[in-house]
Amino acid sequence: MTRATLPPHRLARDPYSDAPDHGPIRFLHRLNPLAKIAGPLPAMALLIFSSAPGIPLALIALALALLLVGAHLSGRALLGLFVLLPLATVVLSLSLGLWTDASRVDDTPVLLQIGDYRLYAGALLVGATTALRLAGILTLSLVAGLTSTGPDLVRALVQQLHVPYRVGYTALAAYRFVPRFGHELDVIRQAHRVRGMTAGRGPIAALRRGLGTVVPLLAGGIRHAERVALAMDSRAFGASPTRTERHLVPFRARDWVFMIAFWLITALIVVVAILL
Repeated sequence: MTRATLPPHRLARDPYSDAPDHGPIRFLHRLNPLAKIAGPLPAMALLIFSSAPGIPLALIALALALLLVGAHLSGRALLGLFVLLPLATVVLSLSLGLWTDASRVDDTPVLLQIGDYRLYAGALLVGATTALRLAGILTLSLVAGLTSTGPDLVRALVQQLHVPYRVGYTALAAYRFVPRFGHELDVIRQAHRVRGMTAGRGPIAALRRGLGTVVPLLAGGIRHAERVALAMDSRAFGASPTRTERHLVPFRARDWVFMIAFWLITALIVVVAILL
């Protein structure tokens, strides 16, 4: 089956192409990746030192509202954000609450007692606060993670923060090796299956099949690295201190508005939490 005959849901978009237009409402895709990182960054730092559940809850609600309104999310992303993330937070809250030192919260009501073990309300609160802090950091990081691509982030680092393009694009080329290796691993497994080399069950057979992919995968990686090196040399990569860009990622006024608004909302949340 060729790429032209693949169903639409199996076609992967080229990460080096222009970002698709998701409409004016999905504004997060139009922002500079650095703005989407710098805006939530103070809130993420605040969550590291927060000791009350109110601030993480407010920041999680803010990040989810931004993603729901301003991002084009797939069904899998929506499932992870609104189903799996709350379930993981609840499980992590209970787990951390069970491991909390009881001597620190023995002045709070006892929720559960099994033999000599007592689960205090304070322990559950400590576990919930810690889990919410972790969930808040993860959710805030997804504001940029779900709406930005690796090439755009590298372009922004090179163009706005003046990171040497030799460093940025070399790291990007190395990152692009990962999906390439995944594709080659699938091809190797299909070839082994055609040749009848996947027979047998059990851990020993699985180990033998895994070891059988090491040498061809390494050879494919070396060939791909040689092709990438030749392509970069043919384009005079590293020959000059600067390089022209085909795709520009400017830092516009709307990026400043997003960053400052996020900082102001974070400060407002902190002030309200202190007053309450």
